[in-house]
Amino acid sequence: MNYKLTDVSIKVFGRKLFQIEAIVSFKNVKKGDKGGYIESKKNLSGDAWVSGNARVSGDAQVYGNARVYGDAQVYGNARVYGDAQVSGDALVYGNARVYGNARVSGNAWVYGNARVYGDARVYGDAQVYGNARVYGDARVSGDALVSGDAKKSPINIISLKYNITILDAQIQIGCEFHSKEDWDKFTNKEILSMDGKEALKWWKIHKSLILGIYNANR
Repeated sequence: MNYKLTDVSIKVFGRKLFQIEAIVSFKNVKKGDKGGYIESKKNLSGDAWVSGNARVSGDAQVYGNARVYGDAQVYGNARVYGDAQVSGDALVYGNARVYGNARVSGNAWVYGNARVYGDARVYGDAQVYGNARVYGDARVSGDALVSGDAKKSPINIISLKYNITILDAQIQIGCEFHSKEDWDKFTNKEILSMDGKEALKWWKIHKSLILGIYNANR
């Protein structure tokens, strides 16, 4: 155990959380550093660290080399692990999982049974929820909503140059997340701006296939 619970506490959602203090130096944390707040020692383990005004509570677990900082909150049965980071005013809760080298920041929410992993980034006011999967080099930002509350599971297509994931209301192609309607009406210029001439050539070949699979499974 790299830390101890101090006598400094706050109340969050009716729960008592305690500020942590490092008892050894590790990674970028020095012995004696004060951290964020956790409800119990089951919330934090390994070389993971919670700092700033960040809070971890309930049955949530932060472990591995993960970092939770800023005003971020992780609670419920959520897991943040690997080299993942949750920061800003972000919320991760429910049965959500954030892992690998993923980053969740800003005012983003990840909840339900959602998974964010790999080198994915979720930020701004984006929400990832349900059974959604955001992974690889995907970027979800702004007011984007990524839901996987489908009657059917997400469909993954590989070996077509770009990895493809078909969800209820969105289709991910490579690192681009957009609705089916948007993919259907993108102009050649808009496709070119995503990944150049090769992307446009690829899209002209595979557009009908991808949209056809979407329509057939929704």
